[in-house]
Amino acid sequence: MDRKILDTLFTSVMFVLAFLISLITVVIALILIWKSYPLFQISSISELLFSSIWQPAEGKFGFYPFIMGTIWVTLLSMAIAIPLALLSSIYLAEYAPRQIRNTIKPLIDLLAGIPSILFGLWGILVIVPLVRNDIAPLYGISTTGYCVLSGGIVLSFMVLPIIISLSDELFRTVPLSTRSASFSMGATKWQTVKYVLIRKIYPGLLAAIILGFSRAFGETMAVLMVVGNVAKVPSSVFDPAYPLPALIANNYGEMLSIPLYDSALMFAALVLFCIVVLFNISAKMLLMRFQRGGET
Repeated sequence: MDRKILDTLFTSVMFVLAFLISLITVVIALILIWKSYPLFQISSISELLFSSIWQPAEGKFGFYPFIMGTIWVTLLSMAIAIPLALLSSIYLAEYAPRQIRNTIKPLIDLLAGIPSILFGLWGILVIVPLVRNDIAPLYGISTTGYCVLSGGIVLSFMVLPIIISLSDELFRTVPLSTRSASFSMGATKWQTVKYVLIRKIYPGLLAAIILGFSRAFGETMAVLMVVGNVAKVPSSVFDPAYPLPALIANNYGEMLSIPLYDSALMFAALVLFCIVVLFNISAKMLLMRFQRGGET
């Protein structure tokens, strides 16, 4: 067979495979919308999103406490993770000797591969008692330790490796000539990092943070084990919460005898899906902007 025909054949096969794989995302979205549709027939989307009444036996499904629980845990985890991740990536890329970098970097990559159930066990054994016995008493608060703060701390350690690895690679993409030009103007290393490197790669850093957010929104097991799972809107970080992934994991397959419960859980999955897709699209757009900026 002619070589050109073989190239065309293999190109067509690879295109079909790539198209089918990308089509999975659309199929998932359509299935979630289809399974959620019965719920839309009795409640409006605004009522589902902003109602706090959760009484499945009476057909009342208000997702506001679960959405707020997800947001509380995610925002707290990112507030903890972002400063730690950025400072760690700056140290590894700009300050760490080669030997230290070659030792620490594989350990951070290994952290990304640890199963979430192990993070959850670590949270129960270490973080929950720490919050209950040491942190909460500092503020005169009594808590079981199963709360937003515990979930945020555990989740932050799960997000750290993603942001550190991406940020470290971004810092290392900046040409040496850029650093040399800054040093020649009399800038210190920290001034170079702060005013030159970060400004040059900030779209990529934002994309790394957004990808971390996407991981945090969808995390289930570790958060489920330490956050308390109480269906109410938290008023402080020491209150329990009930994030959307925990709602789905706890109840799917057990409460489906209740009418529309299956549809309600599928709607929770649809909300999570939309949030993660939105964040990933935002990250992709920022990375494209970063790449265009690097080419000019």
